This record gives sequence, C-alpha cells and structure tokens, in this order.
Amino acid sequence: MSTVGFTVLIPARLASSRLPNKPLADIAGLPMVVRVALQARQSAASRVVVAADSAAIVQACADHGIEAILTRADHPSGSDRLAEACTQLGLDGDDMVVNVQGDEPLIDPALIDAVAQVLANAPSASMGTAAHPIATLADYLNPNVVKVVCNAQGLAHYFSRAPIPFNRDHANVQWWSESSSHAPLRHVGIYAYKAGFLRNFPQLTPAPTEQLEALEQLRAMWHGHQIAVHITHKAPGAGVDTPEDLERVRGLLHKA
Repeated sequence: MSTVGFTVLIPARLASSRLPNKPLADIAGLPMVVRVALQARQSAASRVVVAADSAAIVQACADHGIEAILTRADHPSGSDRLAEACTQLGLDGDDMVVNVQGDEPLIDPALIDAVAQVLANAPSASMGTAAHPIATLADYLNPNVVKVVCNAQGLAHYFSRAPIPFNRDHANVQWWSESSSHAPLRHVGIYAYKAGFLRNFPQLTPAPTEQLEALEQLRAMWHGHQIAVHITHKAPGAGVDTPEDLERVRGLLHKA
C-alpha cells in the first residue's frame, strides 16, 4: 500500500465516437464512471474526484455519493481537463495526483497505490506510470500496444508503438518469456503527477515525437521531464472502448 498522500482524478468525457455516453454506461446497475471511482476509493487515496465535461456525469456521481466537478467541455485532452481540475481543487506544487481513466472499471486499487509510490520514490521525476511484461509476439508487434523501455534507475527511456527494444537477430520470432528479465514492456495508461507539473503541462509545446506516435507522455520527455515506471507482473483489467468491451466487462462483473 502507498505510504504517500495523493488525490485520484478521473477525467470523464460524455462524447465518444465508438461508445456514446460511455461514462454513464450501465455496468451491473451502476454507471461506469461510478464503478471506476468506487475502485479508486479502495486505494490509499485521500480523495477521489471525477472531472467531468457534462452536468449529467456530475449528477450521476452525486446520486451515488461520488465527488465530481464540472470542467470545460472544449479541452483537447484529458491532461488539459486534469490541469483545470487541479486549479479548481487548489492543488499545486508537490501535491500528488493519480490520473485513473474513466473507462477502467476493473482498475486494481493496488496499482493506483504503486504508481503513486513509484513517483514518490523518484524525486527527480515529474510523472509516474506503470508497465508489465509482454506475453505474446502479436502484442509486441501490435501498434495499438504501447511499449516502454526503461533505464537502470527505472525511468522511461522512450515510449513507442513500434516493437522496442528491437532484437536485431530475432526480429520476427518471440525471443523472450514473459517471466524473463529482458521481456519487452507494455505501457499501462495510468499516471501519477506532481500537481504543479500537471497544471503547467498544457502550456508545453507539443513534441514532434508526440505528434508522430500520438503519445502525449512524449511531450513531457521532450521537454526534459522524467517518468518513473512501476513494473508489475499482473496485467490490468479490461478497459472499455467499444460496445464489445462493455459487454465483456458486464459479463465479468455479472459472474463475480
């Protein structure tokens, strides 16, 4: 369990091209964003707040005792929404924030704690995140599976949709086992930030690498910020991006 104090912020946007009204989608009797918040409450967070772009989301949270704030509807990214939330909540400087995505109803509370702790343990870093060993060649080659390479201090070298690190001698075969120390790592999209950094992040110039890879965390690295990486051997629960994902998660919770 994390020994540091932190706030969980959950950005929630009503519009979604693949799954309209996604935060309010019913999962076993509760809106999805409420399920995410309830999972986050099982972490060591001192506060869990939904940062919504719609009064309907704020009301749904209020109906289930979840704190929520209304943010602008025109933010270009979740990071911009979180920066506004930090301002509304009076968070700044070294206050720690963990960003839990609003479409992760199966998020492990222990992972939230671990990401907060990995940032607390790396005073030179502005962000913390997580990764786990890749199990299959298909995932390693899949551009939708983001990979990360770390240095000896557990800080990220680079994130990419490309298969990294690239094994020159065994490019098209699986040359590792999931338990090996040199297995490639899949990035898990959960972040811890220092609130002062998060509030300033939207003002940073977008990086060429960020635009090429469509990976926002590369902007931080481009500007010299370090990202500490927690390595877990437990793959995260399924997120919800499509109607098929929603039905799968409903089935898992129905069986639970």
